[in-house]
Amino acid sequence: MNKTVEPAKCLRGEITDLPADKSIAHRAALFATLARGESVIRNFSEAADPQSTLQCLRDLGVPVETDGNTIVIRAKGRKTFSPIKSEIDCGNSGTTMRLLSGMVAGAGLPVTLTGDASLSSRPMKRITEPLGLMGAEIETAEGNRAPILFRPHKGLHAIDYPLPMPSAQVKSCVLLAGLFADGETRVTEKLPSRDHTERMLGLEMDFNADGTRVLKSSREFEVRPQHLTVPNDISAAAFWMVAASVIPGSEIVLRGVGVNPSRSAVISILQRMGADIRVTLPPNMQASQAVGEPVADITIKSAQLRPVSLLETEIPNAIDEIPVLAVAMGFARGKSEVRNASELRAKECDRIAAVAEMLRKAGIKVVEYKDGFEVIGGGAGPCEPAEHASFHDHRIAMASSILALKGSGPSVITGADCTAISYPHFYRDLSLLAD
Repeated sequence: MNKTVEPAKCLRGEITDLPADKSIAHRAALFATLARGESVIRNFSEAADPQSTLQCLRDLGVPVETDGNTIVIRAKGRKTFSPIKSEIDCGNSGTTMRLLSGMVAGAGLPVTLTGDASLSSRPMKRITEPLGLMGAEIETAEGNRAPILFRPHKGLHAIDYPLPMPSAQVKSCVLLAGLFADGETRVTEKLPSRDHTERMLGLEMDFNADGTRVLKSSREFEVRPQHLTVPNDISAAAFWMVAASVIPGSEIVLRGVGVNPSRSAVISILQRMGADIRVTLPPNMQASQAVGEPVADITIKSAQLRPVSLLETEIPNAIDEIPVLAVAMGFARGKSEVRNASELRAKECDRIAAVAEMLRKAGIKVVEYKDGFEVIGGGAGPCEPAEHASFHDHRIAMASSILALKGSGPSVITGADCTAISYPHFYRDLSLLAD
């Protein structure tokens, strides 16, 4: 599907039904299968990726019931799985494949995890290597990519694993495998990545003298049933934060957004750029207490932005929001920089190259580096209309659409239907907000 996006005079309104947080939804469903008893997950995301997780669980013999956006899973602990298919399709979801790999390897299931063309192009050595060190029997396609074939094994053993890169998916994969292994598995991360796994499971954590974190899991750890309401996704909210900031006369209110400190760097980065963003806690904190995740209402008004250089410590925290932050940088007068972000090249597409092409087509100066890019913003003026490729990447499609709102004429986003991966009603909300 191609989508024509017209320039917007301003954006005004309130969004109460942003997509539910994908990262939390994935984990809530997966972790529920490791508990004994009934888990109830409300406000489960209707986006394609979390739905892939549910289908994978069904194909592994897990009883999953749905009632609207409420999910009920009745599980039997580590022995819940009873595969009804030998090939499990993870769709486009890297989170599904990487986290499920830890559980499948731990349980010793004879299954193959597959995915679509995009997922099959992404590196999997980062998870198969530590799982192999633990004793898992694994084969991958050429280049350590999916499909990933798991064979039965004699049992996993614990490892001490220093993360070679900040990655919540790799961290979670190893810790989940550790729940099936002999001994105590320890994962050390130099830079903190999103911490939903350790929050939701309640894993033990130590700090080394140098400030690095050590997370622990073991077969003796008891996973409890999940009873929670999933907060709305800050990654989805980020598109409207940028849009309202760069389009004069705008004011948007976003309700019930998850503001986990390991995910909310996009707010502090935009505020450092001069964005007018107010974060307020809602009166009813029951949902955030239930899931162990803070939620808030966010109000954004238009403002003249300043250039910014992202800190290395901010990159893991804002990795998914960098494409739309690049749009904000395009309308800040001066040089902004993103470095130490080579992970962007291993996402649904090469997001460094995609962002550079997106900005260039709009007439914004950009310099591409191996590990990031530099944007020379021209201030608040309009950009050039263009035809923007989505590269079948939902975040590039949405970032291009926000950029198009500042065009001097209409722009076209090709392959825009990929927004359904994370935000199925993105264009509905855009039409409701735009004047």
